[in-house]
Amino acid sequence: MIKKLLGALALSLTCTLAFAEGGPHLDRAPDRITDLAALQNGAKLFVNYCLNCHSANSMRYNKLMDLGLTENEIKKNLLFSRDKIGDLMTVSMTPADAKKWFGAAPPDLSVMARAKNTNFGPSGVDYIYTYLRSFYRDTSKKTGWNNVVFPSVAMPNALWELEGPRSYTDITVHQVADAKGAEHWQRTTTVYDAAGFPTVKNETLTDYTGEASTTGRFDSADQKTFSQFESNVADISNFLGWMSEPGQLERKQIGVWVMLFLFLFLFVAIRMNKAYWKHVR
Repeated sequence: MIKKLLGALALSLTCTLAFAEGGPHLDRAPDRITDLAALQNGAKLFVNYCLNCHSANSMRYNKLMDLGLTENEIKKNLLFSRDKIGDLMTVSMTPADAKKWFGAAPPDLSVMARAKNTNFGPSGVDYIYTYLRSFYRDTSKKTGWNNVVFPSVAMPNALWELEGPRSYTDITVHQVADAKGAEHWQRTTTVYDAAGFPTVKNETLTDYTGEASTTGRFDSADQKTFSQFESNVADISNFLGWMSEPGQLERKQIGVWVMLFLFLFLFVAIRMNKAYWKHVR
Protein backbone atom coordinates (compact mmCIF):
# COMPACT_ATOMS: atom_id res chain seq x y z
CA MET A 1 0.00 0.00 0.00
CA ILE A 2 2.80 2.39 0.92
CA LYS A 3 4.64 1.57 -2.31
CA LYS A 4 1.50 2.39 -4.32
CA LEU A 5 1.10 5.73 -2.55
CA LEU A 6 4.75 6.59 -3.13
CA GLY A 7 4.38 5.62 -6.78
CA ALA A 8 1.34 7.84 -7.20
CA LEU A 9 3.17 10.72 -5.50
CA ALA A 10 6.18 10.27 -7.79
CA LEU A 11 3.90 10.26 -10.85
CA SER A 12 2.23 13.48 -9.72
CA LEU A 13 5.59 15.16 -9.20
CA THR A 14 6.77 13.98 -12.62
CA CYS A 15 3.71 15.45 -14.36
CA THR A 16 4.14 18.72 -12.48
CA LEU A 17 7.83 18.98 -13.39
CA ALA A 18 7.05 18.19 -17.02
CA PHE A 19 4.53 21.02 -17.09
CA ALA A 20 6.94 23.41 -15.40
CA GLU A 21 9.72 22.57 -17.87
CA GLY A 22 7.63 22.33 -21.05
CA GLY A 23 5.10 25.05 -20.39
CA PRO A 24 5.47 28.78 -19.83
CA HIS A 25 6.88 30.17 -16.63
CA LEU A 26 4.05 31.30 -14.35
CA ASP A 27 4.59 34.20 -11.97
CA ARG A 28 3.24 33.91 -8.45
CA ALA A 29 0.24 36.16 -7.95
CA PRO A 30 -0.01 38.32 -4.81
CA ASP A 31 -2.19 36.55 -2.25
CA ARG A 32 -5.20 38.81 -1.71
CA ILE A 33 -7.85 36.15 -1.17
CA THR A 34 -8.63 37.60 2.29
CA ASP A 35 -8.40 41.27 1.21
CA LEU A 36 -12.02 42.36 0.77
CA ALA A 37 -11.08 45.69 -0.81
CA ALA A 38 -8.96 43.90 -3.43
CA LEU A 39 -11.72 41.37 -4.12
CA GLN A 40 -14.29 44.15 -4.47
CA ASN A 41 -12.03 45.90 -6.99
CA GLY A 42 -11.55 42.58 -8.78
CA ALA A 43 -15.32 42.11 -8.97
CA LYS A 44 -15.74 45.62 -10.43
CA LEU A 45 -13.02 45.02 -13.04
CA PHE A 46 -14.44 41.59 -13.89
CA VAL A 47 -17.92 42.99 -14.53
CA ASN A 48 -16.59 45.92 -16.58
CA TYR A 49 -13.95 44.17 -18.67
CA CYS A 50 -14.62 40.42 -18.64
CA LEU A 51 -18.35 39.90 -18.29
CA ASN A 52 -19.01 41.37 -21.74
CA CYS A 53 -17.82 38.12 -23.36
CA HIS A 54 -17.15 35.64 -20.53
CA SER A 55 -20.01 34.43 -18.39
CA ALA A 56 -19.96 33.22 -14.79
CA ASN A 57 -23.02 31.01 -14.86
CA SER A 58 -22.36 29.50 -11.42
CA MET A 59 -22.30 32.85 -9.63
CA ARG A 60 -25.18 35.15 -8.71
CA TYR A 61 -24.78 38.88 -8.22
CA ASN A 62 -26.12 38.77 -4.67
CA LYS A 63 -23.32 36.36 -3.70
CA LEU A 64 -20.98 39.36 -3.98
CA MET A 65 -22.48 40.55 -0.70
CA ASP A 66 -20.10 38.04 0.91
CA LEU A 67 -17.32 40.45 -0.12
CA GLY A 68 -18.77 43.22 2.02
CA LEU A 69 -20.81 44.88 -0.73
CA THR A 70 -24.34 45.98 0.02
CA GLU A 71 -27.29 45.18 -2.21
CA ASN A 72 -27.56 48.84 -3.18
CA GLU A 73 -23.84 49.02 -4.11
CA ILE A 74 -24.20 45.97 -6.33
CA LYS A 75 -27.26 47.40 -8.07
CA LYS A 76 -25.63 50.80 -8.53
CA ASN A 77 -22.15 49.75 -9.64
CA LEU A 78 -22.30 46.21 -11.00
CA LEU A 79 -25.69 45.92 -12.71
CA PHE A 80 -25.83 47.79 -16.01
CA SER A 81 -28.80 46.14 -17.71
CA ARG A 82 -32.13 44.65 -16.74
CA ASP A 83 -30.44 41.99 -14.63
CA LYS A 84 -31.72 41.55 -11.11
CA ILE A 85 -29.49 41.10 -8.11
CA GLY A 86 -30.52 37.46 -7.76
CA ASP A 87 -29.70 36.62 -11.39
CA LEU A 88 -26.77 34.58 -12.59
CA MET A 89 -23.82 36.46 -14.11
CA THR A 90 -24.55 35.65 -17.74
CA VAL A 91 -23.78 37.43 -21.03
CA SER A 92 -26.13 38.45 -23.82
CA MET A 93 -23.81 37.21 -26.57
CA THR A 94 -25.05 33.98 -28.09
CA PRO A 95 -22.72 31.00 -28.73
CA ALA A 96 -23.41 31.37 -32.47
CA ASP A 97 -22.29 35.00 -32.49
CA ALA A 98 -19.26 34.14 -30.33
CA LYS A 99 -18.17 31.44 -32.76
CA LYS A 100 -18.65 33.83 -35.68
CA TRP A 101 -16.65 36.64 -34.10
CA PHE A 102 -13.95 34.76 -32.19
CA GLY A 103 -13.91 31.30 -33.78
CA ALA A 104 -15.14 29.72 -30.53
CA ALA A 105 -17.37 30.71 -27.62
CA PRO A 106 -15.38 32.32 -24.77
CA PRO A 107 -15.27 29.89 -21.81
CA ASP A 108 -17.30 30.37 -18.67
CA LEU A 109 -15.05 31.69 -15.89
CA SER A 110 -16.97 30.48 -12.84
CA VAL A 111 -14.41 27.81 -11.93
CA MET A 112 -11.57 28.70 -14.29
CA ALA A 113 -9.14 29.29 -11.42
CA ARG A 114 -9.78 25.77 -10.09
CA ALA A 115 -9.56 24.27 -13.57
CA LYS A 116 -6.08 25.74 -14.03
CA ASN A 117 -4.73 24.45 -10.73
CA THR A 118 -1.78 22.04 -10.87
CA ASN A 119 -0.74 19.49 -8.26
CA PHE A 120 2.20 20.78 -6.18
CA GLY A 121 2.70 23.58 -8.74
CA PRO A 122 1.37 27.00 -9.73
CA SER A 123 -2.23 27.72 -8.83
CA GLY A 124 -4.99 28.72 -11.19
CA VAL A 125 -4.73 32.25 -9.81
CA ASP A 126 -1.03 32.27 -10.81
CA TYR A 127 -1.99 31.14 -14.32
CA ILE A 128 -4.61 33.87 -14.76
CA TYR A 129 -2.29 36.50 -13.27
CA THR A 130 0.51 35.60 -15.71
CA TYR A 131 -1.81 35.16 -18.69
CA LEU A 132 -3.44 38.58 -18.35
CA ARG A 133 -0.01 40.23 -18.11
CA SER A 134 1.41 38.41 -21.16
CA PHE A 135 -0.45 40.05 -24.06
CA TYR A 136 1.49 41.94 -26.72
CA ARG A 137 0.59 43.63 -29.97
CA ASP A 138 1.02 41.46 -33.07
CA THR A 139 -0.21 42.72 -36.45
CA SER A 140 -0.05 39.21 -37.95
CA LYS A 141 -2.98 38.06 -35.79
CA LYS A 142 -6.65 38.68 -36.60
CA THR A 143 -7.29 40.38 -33.28
CA GLY A 144 -4.02 42.33 -33.40
CA TRP A 145 -2.88 40.62 -30.19
CA ASN A 146 -0.85 37.58 -29.16
CA ASN A 147 -0.03 36.02 -25.81
CA VAL A 148 3.11 34.38 -24.44
CA VAL A 149 1.24 31.97 -22.13
CA PHE A 150 -1.38 31.07 -24.76
CA PRO A 151 0.15 31.64 -28.23
CA SER A 152 -2.29 32.57 -31.01
CA VAL A 153 -5.15 32.92 -28.53
CA ALA A 154 -8.41 34.15 -30.08
CA MET A 155 -9.01 36.54 -27.19
CA PRO A 156 -7.85 40.15 -27.60
CA ASN A 157 -6.35 42.08 -24.71
CA ALA A 158 -9.45 43.36 -22.94
CA LEU A 159 -7.36 45.34 -20.43
CA TRP A 160 -5.15 47.17 -22.94
CA GLU A 161 -6.38 50.59 -21.87
CA LEU A 162 -5.22 49.94 -18.30
CA GLU A 163 -1.92 48.41 -19.36
CA GLY A 164 -0.39 51.26 -21.34
CA PRO A 165 1.94 50.86 -24.35
CA ARG A 166 4.42 47.97 -24.19
CA SER A 167 6.84 46.28 -26.54
CA TYR A 168 7.81 42.62 -26.51
CA THR A 169 11.15 41.04 -27.42
CA ASP A 170 11.27 37.34 -28.30
CA ILE A 171 14.71 35.67 -28.43
CA THR A 172 14.90 32.17 -29.89
CA VAL A 173 18.06 30.07 -30.20
CA HIS A 174 17.59 27.23 -32.69
CA GLN A 175 19.33 25.20 -35.37
CA VAL A 176 18.94 26.04 -39.05
CA ALA A 177 20.31 24.43 -42.20
CA ASP A 178 22.27 26.33 -44.83
CA ALA A 179 22.07 25.80 -48.61
CA LYS A 180 24.37 22.76 -48.38
CA GLY A 181 22.31 21.12 -45.66
CA ALA A 182 24.81 21.78 -42.86
CA GLU A 183 23.18 22.81 -39.58
CA HIS A 184 24.34 25.66 -37.41
CA TRP A 185 22.97 27.57 -34.42
CA GLN A 186 21.17 30.84 -34.93
CA ARG A 187 19.74 33.44 -32.58
CA THR A 188 16.56 35.10 -33.84
CA THR A 189 15.52 38.28 -32.05
CA THR A 190 12.03 39.53 -32.84
CA VAL A 191 10.96 42.88 -31.40
CA TYR A 192 7.25 43.73 -31.49
CA ASP A 193 6.84 47.46 -30.98
CA ALA A 194 3.93 49.05 -29.13
CA ALA A 195 1.87 49.00 -32.34
CA GLY A 196 2.60 45.33 -33.02
CA PHE A 197 4.96 45.67 -35.96
CA PRO A 198 7.85 43.17 -35.75
CA THR A 199 11.53 43.74 -36.41
CA VAL A 200 13.53 40.53 -36.92
CA LYS A 201 17.29 40.12 -36.53
CA ASN A 202 19.17 36.86 -37.14
CA GLU A 203 22.65 36.11 -35.76
CA THR A 204 24.77 33.06 -36.45
CA LEU A 205 26.30 31.54 -33.30
CA THR A 206 29.61 29.94 -34.28
CA ASP A 207 30.81 28.72 -30.87
CA TYR A 208 27.45 27.97 -29.25
CA THR A 209 27.41 24.73 -27.22
CA GLY A 210 24.06 25.07 -25.45
CA GLU A 211 20.56 23.91 -26.28
CA ALA A 212 17.59 25.36 -28.10
CA SER A 213 15.78 27.94 -25.98
CA THR A 214 13.16 30.67 -26.11
CA THR A 215 13.08 33.70 -23.83
CA GLY A 216 11.03 36.86 -23.86
CA ARG A 217 11.06 40.32 -22.34
CA PHE A 218 8.43 43.04 -22.01
CA ASP A 219 9.34 46.72 -21.94
CA SER A 220 6.78 49.22 -20.68
CA ALA A 221 6.81 52.84 -21.77
CA ASP A 222 5.12 53.93 -18.52
CA GLN A 223 6.21 51.82 -15.58
CA LYS A 224 3.91 53.61 -13.12
CA THR A 225 0.87 52.85 -15.27
CA PHE A 226 1.95 49.23 -15.68
CA SER A 227 2.51 48.81 -11.93
CA GLN A 228 -1.08 49.91 -11.31
CA PHE A 229 -2.19 47.56 -14.08
CA GLU A 230 -0.38 44.64 -12.40
CA SER A 231 -2.16 45.43 -9.15
CA ASN A 232 -5.53 45.43 -10.91
CA VAL A 233 -4.70 42.11 -12.60
CA ALA A 234 -3.82 40.68 -9.19
CA ASP A 235 -7.24 41.79 -7.90
CA ILE A 236 -9.06 40.20 -10.87
CA SER A 237 -7.07 36.97 -10.51
CA ASN A 238 -7.81 36.70 -6.79
CA PHE A 239 -11.49 37.47 -7.42
CA LEU A 240 -11.64 34.62 -9.95
CA GLY A 241 -9.93 32.43 -7.36
CA TRP A 242 -12.56 33.40 -4.80
CA MET A 243 -15.41 32.98 -7.30
CA SER A 244 -14.28 29.43 -8.14
CA GLU A 245 -14.95 28.48 -4.50
CA PRO A 246 -16.54 31.23 -2.38
CA GLY A 247 -16.52 29.01 0.70
CA GLN A 248 -12.83 28.14 0.55
CA LEU A 249 -11.82 30.31 3.51
CA GLU A 250 -14.48 28.76 5.70
CA ARG A 251 -13.48 25.30 4.44
CA LYS A 252 -9.85 25.89 5.40
CA GLN A 253 -10.80 27.16 8.85
CA ILE A 254 -13.03 24.13 9.45
CA GLY A 255 -10.25 21.89 8.17
CA VAL A 256 -7.83 23.23 10.78
CA TRP A 257 -10.28 22.46 13.60
CA VAL A 258 -10.97 19.01 12.15
CA MET A 259 -7.26 18.18 12.05
CA LEU A 260 -6.81 19.41 15.63
CA PHE A 261 -9.72 17.22 16.73
CA LEU A 262 -8.30 14.18 14.91
CA PHE A 263 -4.87 14.64 16.51
CA LEU A 264 -6.50 15.00 19.94
CA PHE A 265 -8.64 11.91 19.30
CA LEU A 266 -5.53 10.01 18.15
CA PHE A 267 -3.78 10.85 21.42
CA VAL A 268 -6.83 9.71 23.42
CA ALA A 269 -7.09 6.50 21.35
CA ILE A 270 -3.41 5.67 21.94
CA ARG A 271 -3.81 6.17 25.70
CA MET A 272 -6.97 4.05 25.76
CA ASN A 273 -5.25 1.32 23.77
CA LYS A 274 -2.36 1.19 26.23
CA ALA A 275 -4.72 1.13 29.24
CA TYR A 276 -6.81 -1.67 27.68
CA TRP A 277 -3.90 -3.95 26.80
CA LYS A 278 -1.55 -3.25 29.71
CA HIS A 279 -2.66 -6.43 31.64
CA VAL A 280 -2.57 -8.61 28.54
CA ARG A 281 0.81 -10.22 27.92
